[in-house]
Amino acid sequence: MRALALLPLIAVAACAQTPADTARAAQERQAEQAGLDKALAGLTRGRTTSCIPSTYPGANTEGHGATILYRVSRNLIYRTDTAGGCENLGRGDILVSRQLEGRPCRGDIATTVSPTSRTVTGSCSFGDFTEYRRQ
Repeated sequence: MRALALLPLIAVAACAQTPADTARAAQERQAEQAGLDKALAGLTRGRTTSCIPSTYPGANTEGHGATILYRVSRNLIYRTDTAGGCENLGRGDILVSRQLEGRPCRGDIATTVSPTSRTVTGSCSFGDFTEYRRQ
């Protein structure tokens, strides 16, 4: 009977992060932020909009943690922050989005897909898009 009472405690302990896990997660967040800062270096933040103009269908995507960048050119990037779920984009997965208006918009759902196994690895929803331009 006592063993049954300990089961919830054992389950919680098994899910707890170790100090090494916590440190590794902090390092990953720092690396993601450093990559994001580098990608936006030299660009000036502009207006925020709910959709990217449809004149940029070939924009390249980059993942930096929960942030996705649409790189239109070396002088123009759109940034959208998600609630998370598409972090594998930064690890080489492919972003596949379902666009209701024919262009990326706030609220659109995207999934990440492994390029080798072609399995879905994550899912997220776009937030507003903020323009960054080189002056």
